[in-house]
Amino acid sequence: MDKNSFNALVVREVSEGKFIREIAQRQISDLPVGEVLIRVKYSSLNYKDALSASGHKGVTKKYPHTPGVDAAGIVEESRSSEFKLGEEVIVTGFDLGMNTSGGFGQYIRVPAGWVIKRPEKLSLKECMIYGTAGFTAALSLWKLEKNDLNSSKGDVLVTGATGGVGSMAVAILSKAGYSVSAVTGKAHERDYLLRLGAKEVISREEMDDKSGKVFLKERWAAVIDTVGGNILTTALKSTKFGGSVTCCGMITSNELKTAIFPFILKGINLLGIASAETPLEIKKEIWERLSRQWKIDSFQESAQECSLGELNPKIDMILKGQIRGRVFVDLEN
Repeated sequence: MDKNSFNALVVREVSEGKFIREIAQRQISDLPVGEVLIRVKYSSLNYKDALSASGHKGVTKKYPHTPGVDAAGIVEESRSSEFKLGEEVIVTGFDLGMNTSGGFGQYIRVPAGWVIKRPEKLSLKECMIYGTAGFTAALSLWKLEKNDLNSSKGDVLVTGATGGVGSMAVAILSKAGYSVSAVTGKAHERDYLLRLGAKEVISREEMDDKSGKVFLKERWAAVIDTVGGNILTTALKSTKFGGSVTCCGMITSNELKTAIFPFILKGINLLGIASAETPLEIKKEIWERLSRQWKIDSFQESAQECSLGELNPKIDMILKGQIRGRVFVDLEN
């Protein structure tokens, strides 16, 4: 492999609706235009990456394509005064890995407006253990606190708690001093969630109310929902007066069927979390919190490492809900 080529996971459409994934060589010259060329050291696996890697045209319109909405690495070329050669940087979200060649390749080229200097208190590896999932969890907490949440208000519920965003949310909330209730359909993961910092673990069935009632017993000061569907509806019914619920996922369903009464009679706030397009200045603030007051004490519980060559089966596993916590990718291994 010459200095102008690199390894990447490439997804190809071999016939209409049929896609294959393979590790292939790509040329740096084929990367899109942008001010900053980055040699990627680490990336991470998110549900959106798995959709892109499976040919989901709602995520990625054109193939062949290299997914990966997260990347952390070293600046190799820069036409921006903001970034110097050899500087360690991260890129999460925007169009990276969707319709722009992403972090599952050893190089990316992106606009300078997508790039953030590595937070001082985090390594590149730690940044990618967080990745978009950790950032989304932290952005959810940031929005909740902007809507008057504090640790004295009561318990905070996290749904889909063993997934990437959910496990990060449990750990970050616990670090920030909140009492966390974690919802999972995986009873065998109870001890894992308790080790992350949950005070109690609730079954998925308990949070999937089918009674038809408009309201349930008030239980939660706030909710970080990662799954959508009827579980989100149940959370809205059982949130305390004036509380807030964030919505960032749709693993259960992309539909929300609810009466308007929680909003107009109890003042519940439903807060959308669109992490990819978060303005850069807010992204910097969130990453600063993740590197300091919200930094998880240990990443060992929530992270597993894989190489680029080991990534393919992990993609299938995350689509089936078989991944616990986070998978980060070592692009140099």
